Amino acid sequence: MEPKDVLLSYLEGGREAVLWKLEGLSEYDLRRPMTATGTNLLGLVKHLASVELGYLGEVMGRPSGVPLPWYDEPGQPPNADMFATADESVEQIVELYRGAGRHSAATVAALDLDAPGRVPWWGERGDVTLHQVLVHLIAETHRHAGHADIVREAIDGAAGMRPGVDNLAELDAAGWAEQHRELQAIAERFREHAD
Repeated sequence: MEPKDVLLSYLEGGREAVLWKLEGLSEYDLRRPMTATGTNLLGLVKHLASVELGYLGEVMGRPSGVPLPWYDEPGQPPNADMFATADESVEQIVELYRGAGRHSAATVAALDLDAPGRVPWWGERGDVTLHQVLVHLIAETHRHAGHADIVREAIDGAAGMRPGVDNLAELDAAGWAEQHRELQAIAERFREHAD
């Protein structure tokens, strides 16, 4: 496999893992904030689409032409790329991400791995290559895939990188509950040291 193909396959694998986390959930579950900072599944997809369009678009001199009003329009709320508004449908956000993937593939096909780019928000270290950008996007995508995995598990217990592959020991609900109790008991032994 060529180096560009390897990098793209890792990026695509992360994308697939993130999108799988949406499957079978209600609109409520896709949008509901599951952490104190508001992390939600649909917002993670919107964020990753935005990031990918930026890095493999403007940074590499290949703007996608896709409007990203949450970045471009004044008066947007903080972190507007991390949640879907009531007017943004699940289908729109998923297609935005799929479109970002198509744009990314076209950018990678058009450029050499040592093609230069510029990340203005990185300051002095903003001069990059396509190779650096791809590695950054792979890390970013897989980081957020992990977030999505935890959020999805909190919603309905589904875990893993793809359907049928959870990468976890085969325990039934009682087995997981027992393991949870055992881990909590271990943690309790250290509670007094935390104060």
